[in-house]
Amino acid sequence: MERKYEVGASVVYVDPFGVPCPALVTIWWQGIEAYKSEISNEPGCNVVFVSNDEQKTDTYGSQLERATSIVHKTKQPAHGSYWCWPEEI
Repeated sequence: MERKYEVGASVVYVDPFGVPCPALVTIWWQGIEAYKSEISNEPGCNVVFVSNDEQKTDTYGSQLERATSIVHKTKQPAHGSYWCWPEEI
């Protein structure tokens, strides 16, 4: 499957608690080697997602949250705070 590294790409953000959330990419960090996975060569990115926290609601519904400078799951040794493609969950 060909990957498109475009703004607005649909990915999955796995939060620090290990909970996956559908997310949209706001920027890819392809030029920064420190964010690239040595295993899969996937870049880092920033994402926006709908909050899973029930406390984070307002008159518009669930609030939006952002995660910045996150790396692909093949670069993250922890169980959360990474992104992956939907088929990689």
